[in-house]
Amino acid sequence: MKMRKMMYALLVSMVAVSMLAGCGDKKSNSGDSNQPAANESTNNGSTNNAAGSEAAAGQIAKIGLGHITSIGSSKDMEGDTMATAQVDTTIVAAAFDKDGKVVKIEIDNAQSKVSYDKDMQVATDLNAENKTKVELGDEYGMKKASTIGKEWNEQAKALGDWMVGKSIDEIKAMKTKKKDDHHPAVPDEADLSSTVTMNVSDFIEGVTEAYDNAVDVQAGAEKLGLGTDISIAKSKGLSSKDGQEVLPAAEVNTVMVVTAFDKDGKVAGTIIDNAQTKVNFDKDGKVTSDKNAEIKTKVELGDEYGMKKASSIGKDWYEQAKALGDWMVGKSVDEIKGMKTKQKDEAHPAVPDEADLTSSVTISVQDYIAGLVESYDNAK
Repeated sequence: MKMRKMMYALLVSMVAVSMLAGCGDKKSNSGDSNQPAANESTNNGSTNNAAGSEAAAGQIAKIGLGHITSIGSSKDMEGDTMATAQVDTTIVAAAFDKDGKVVKIEIDNAQSKVSYDKDMQVATDLNAENKTKVELGDEYGMKKASTIGKEWNEQAKALGDWMVGKSIDEIKAMKTKKKDDHHPAVPDEADLSSTVTMNVSDFIEGVTEAYDNAVDVQAGAEKLGLGTDISIAKSKGLSSKDGQEVLPAAEVNTVMVVTAFDKDGKVAGTIIDNAQTKVNFDKDGKVTSDKNAEIKTKVELGDEYGMKKASSIGKDWYEQAKALGDWMVGKSVDEIKGMKTKQKDEAHPAVPDEADLTSSVTISVQDYIAGLVESYDNAK
């Protein structure tokens, strides 16, 4: 009897080993053996995907930049009203997961003005710091006139928070109502009625564009940042050159840098663009630019921007901006700030002097590095 029990136990053990071996074969055949082990997870518990692999739902897989620029609020000189160029650039930086849902989002607006005096000379300080509405915060002054007592930056944040976790289709389906001619699309959603009363059409268009133009980032991206650098320094008043009249022209350059960073603060992906917007006037202060024209950024213009013909390396602006962004990936902010540069001429004080950029970037990069640094400082 004792021997029979021992033989029975041995037989059971042999069957168990056989079953385990069979299970191992099935796992290998299904491809599951390539799944990461438990000790390959990150500190936050998510899978530590290798570069190029698919991020999990809710993790940053792509980033995008959307923008809408208008000069429609620019004014002619009329009576005691002086001529003013106004450039409004709505900026939306967004991060999306593998399913296309918003993970993080930053909404801002650069409202830049260039004023003229009665002689059509620039009256605005060309070297002054130009802030976006988010940067202005309470200085923007919406709170006093707001029916809900909230400033522009507070409303923009509330709108962005509402978008997080939603798909583009869900965001575009937001119920809105017309408040007045200046507010044709105010949110009509119960959970936004006490936080957002401004017009949202441009912000919805901006996040849609960000989604449509989104680019892949390296795995492990955890934060999203938006940086801007705004200059009106190239604006000019009425003058003459070589006996010829030179008409007034306001020029606003709005640099936009959207960046994803990993847990170590290294760049996982970045997008660089510049809205170079001009408002032309005649000698009497009348706006001669089409106020309703579509205004494109340098990236949107592509080869139309026309740098390629004059470029010593045969590359247009958008190609050089992409090459610069690609160089930044995998580097820390300090490494990027440490880029070696050289002065080409007065218009190009900081051209890359790095061996791996000499054949791809000849534009001056100081504004784009400044934008990258600000995107890091603002990253959430």
